Amino acid sequence: QLVDSGGGLVQAGGSLRLSCAASGRTFSRYAMGWFRQAPGKEREFVAAISARGSNTNYADSVKARFTISRDNAKNTVFLQMNNLKPEDTAVYYCAADNSFSTMVVRGTSDYWGQGTQVTVSS
Repeated sequence: QLVDSGGGLVQAGGSLRLSCAASGRTFSRYAMGWFRQAPGKEREFVAAISARGSNTNYADSVKARFTISRDNAKNTVFLQMNNLKPEDTAVYYCAADNSFSTMVVRGTSDYWGQGTQVTVSS
């Protein structure tokens, strides 16, 4: 089970930190990621981190602004979002998959959180 949190309303240029807490004893075996879906748009990949945390990947639209990280001792993955823009407004979903490359290349995942709303005002 994945539980997302940390969303909210922020002005453009502000920051938010999303968290995703995972249950179970196999968290460290899974690649973790974040996706987002804006109203009227398809879900899109945002960022991913490999099981050990050695590899990360970002969508071009968030590079240099967002940072994904994980704490395997606490079964938690984070998404630090800086310099937020109105176009970042979306529901953000945590995801877990056995394969880092599948998540990055195919944009799919085995497991999903319930989502947390991020709204950036101009």
